[in-house]
Amino acid sequence: MKSLKPRLLTAGIGIAFIIVVLITSEIWHPFFNIMVGLASAFMVGEYLNVKNLLKKFYISLPCMLFSFAVSFLITTKYLYLFIAVFMVVAFAVMIINHTEINFSDLSYALTGTLLISFGMSSLSVICSDGPGFELYLISALALPWMADAGGFFIGIGFGRHKLCPKISPKKTFEGAVGGIIFCVAAAVLIGLIFQCLILTDVKINFWALILLGAVDAPVSILGDLSFSLLKRNLGIKDYGSIFPGHGGMLDRFDSIIFTVPVLLAVNQFLPIITQV
Repeated sequence: MKSLKPRLLTAGIGIAFIIVVLITSEIWHPFFNIMVGLASAFMVGEYLNVKNLLKKFYISLPCMLFSFAVSFLITTKYLYLFIAVFMVVAFAVMIINHTEINFSDLSYALTGTLLISFGMSSLSVICSDGPGFELYLISALALPWMADAGGFFIGIGFGRHKLCPKISPKKTFEGAVGGIIFCVAAAVLIGLIFQCLILTDVKINFWALILLGAVDAPVSILGDLSFSLLKRNLGIKDYGSIFPGHGGMLDRFDSIIFTVPVLLAVNQFLPIITQV
């Protein structure tokens, strides 16, 4: 079992960094999109690296630049055009370098790039200018991590029935239920803290938060299992080692890539924040 000390140290540094991002983004909001873009590009790099595609710059650079740029273009009319250009460039790269890269490699690169880019860029959409920036960001990060924590602790204490033993042997159905309970409880707690202490001049829809927690948890499990299956197929343990005790950035954000669009969808049809 990995040492608890480096995991706690990494978590502490991560929380401090998130606070810095929150404060800086309040002063200059484009800073947030820059951070999202850099994180997306870095994770695309990790994803490509495990397939030995990172050093093939003719494919890795377009993918990483695309991922960075999407965080800025996601809310503009230029997004569709940018995607079209990216796809044309990607296939042109494959034709020009057909002796070094094949369609399987290109499909792998494009699938991961699009998944990571649009999952992460949902943060740029949900955290755009307006009330509730801090609430949305903390919910986006904390809820899937709380679902994971709930699954871990409930699974250890009560887990009897394996969920997907061939992909993730430690995950159990009981842990999944625990993850949902933890996620819903965390969503309500976050809502109470913001309603009572921070966003006192708006109304927070707790039914929306309960729905978010109930849906977020199973979707976060789906994201975790999806990237775990890919790691198992590639014969690797982690996507990187930037976070001691946690692996790579993609190992930490695999579930968030899937759950941020859920937050965006719930807020679209059942607004979490409404004016009083």
